Amino acid sequence: PACSLTEELNCAICLEFFTDPVSLDCGHNFCRSCVAGSWEKQEKNSCPVCRKVTADRELQVNWALAKMVEKAREFSLDPIHTAVKPQCEKHREDLKLFCEDDKKLLCVVCRDAKEHRGHSFLPIDEAAEIYKVP
Repeated sequence: PACSLTEELNCAICLEFFTDPVSLDCGHNFCRSCVAGSWEKQEKNSCPVCRKVTADRELQVNWALAKMVEKAREFSLDPIHTAVKPQCEKHREDLKLFCEDDKKLLCVVCRDAKEHRGHSFLPIDEAAEIYKVP
């Protein structure tokens, strides 16, 4: 249960506990600095997960999520030690790659799919360092 909870408290961009979590119009949540950094590289403000375009850059703080992260930190639920590795919903494989063209995490099976042929990939830890905003 702790692993499952911790996974829900991790940002999809930096893969760490949310810091100043914000919600987009589509309902996905990210660290404010992570989504802002992602948007700096885009012409349109789109969700890094589902690609839905957000009309403006006004980000709403997700106070409930912020409080849950705060409580998890109190219990020392360190995402590095307790988190289950994120898995591909389609293939149930660990997400180990980041597609630079589509800006999304992939498993090795998805990498070889027709929709990603000719794309550039990075190991997930390398992509996290490149796209992480200090």
